[in-house]
Amino acid sequence: MNYAKGIEPLSALESRSAELVQTARDTGNPVLLTEEGRPTAVLQDVDSFQRQRDTLALLKLVVQGENDYRRGDVLSHSEADSHFRRKLADLKSSD
Repeated sequence: MNYAKGIEPLSALESRSAELVQTARDTGNPVLLTEEGRPTAVLQDVDSFQRQRDTLALLKLVVQGENDYRRGDVLSHSEADSHFRRKLADLKSSD
């Protein structure tokens, strides 16, 4: 992804905030804000922010699963099936 097109000075946020927000919404790309030529903040639309957070959460779960597997902390298919059936039954009985 080329962020060079979405670089703006921080002062642009004051003078053109609505335009920058609309650009982030329309493109789905973040707008990199700079101060004295250095990156200082990122303006991102809510939808792409949520997708990014969801992706990070999923990646954390994948890493956790890989770590569990390496430690041998695993269940057989039948053990997992029994475990989830008990959990589901507990949820149904608490309704």
